[in-house]
Amino acid sequence: MLHVDLDQFVAAVEVLRRPELAGLPVVVGGHGDPTERGVVSTASYEARELGVGSGMPLRIAARKAPDAVFLPVDKPAYEAASADVLAVLQTWPGGVVQVLGWDEAFVGLDADDPEAAARGIQAAVLETTRLHCSVGIGDTLIRAKVATGFAKPRGVFRLTEANWMSVMGERPTKELWGVGSRIAARLETLGVHTVAELAAAPEDVLVAEFGPKLGPWYGTLGRGEGDRDVDDTPWVARARSRETTFQEDLDEPAAVEAALRDLTAAVLGDVAEEGRPVIGLTLKVRYAPFDTKTHARKIAETADPDEVLAAVLGLAADRLDPDRAVRLLGLRADLKMPEDAREPRTPGRGGW
Repeated sequence: MLHVDLDQFVAAVEVLRRPELAGLPVVVGGHGDPTERGVVSTASYEARELGVGSGMPLRIAARKAPDAVFLPVDKPAYEAASADVLAVLQTWPGGVVQVLGWDEAFVGLDADDPEAAARGIQAAVLETTRLHCSVGIGDTLIRAKVATGFAKPRGVFRLTEANWMSVMGERPTKELWGVGSRIAARLETLGVHTVAELAAAPEDVLVAEFGPKLGPWYGTLGRGEGDRDVDDTPWVARARSRETTFQEDLDEPAAVEAALRDLTAAVLGDVAEEGRPVIGLTLKVRYAPFDTKTHARKIAETADPDEVLAAVLGLAADRLDPDRAVRLLGLRADLKMPEDAREPRTPGRGGW
């Protein structure tokens, strides 16, 4: 199977629209104003060489790359470009496509020469969309996904059972798909620092730290094992979420409540598109200067906007500190899943 990942996707789309930006450090995030609060959505390779990375506050990015071009996020443009790439992948002979996001997808192929197929896909995507992509080849979804990191930019790389440990064994666990810095830190407390050590870790030790479901899963990641089939069943969202960073801290309870009402209305607009009831809520708050907390609560299944709003305000009243200034608010609404929904079989991205 192949993992196709578009190179510096958002920045590349912006450069296509503004060819004069080619070769310049480009940073996309927020409203495109580095003096405002916001974070980097993506950065061109030229900006990354200066130390700018996704999720970084725009103000810090401006200090690292003072001559960079800062642009606002344009979601419709990226969705349109993503759809063009997906159309190429879905018409590839014999391919089965599992979409992971705007800029990446698995492609299942029965090919005698997967490297040639990968190069063919790269050429077709470039010809149709003028966007470059990298392709990882693997005998499991995990290995294909991890292989793409070695392929970037514009390359092809293969990881299989035969070379998994020789390539990945001595690397830190955070280089695995699904293992972030926090999980890596917890693994280190168990004496697990490398991929090889994770692969060999006793399952009972992992279960004691991460639970009966995630514990064995992390061991599977270390071995590069897992699913070997690409699943093109349409993905059904488990939740819809939004968050807002305020340009000025909210230091009055009335202002916080007004912001929560606006945020809830925005999330409920997304929920309405799904046509499924809400069954849980997670409220995210970032107090000034940068202390982030999350608070979750299950609620009685409901599709009534007034009931959801009441639950949000109740959760906020119970858990938010009225004496602290608020820098950011986020809301996640968990949705009831259809009985025939595809279960996630690979580690996900995003969310909070």
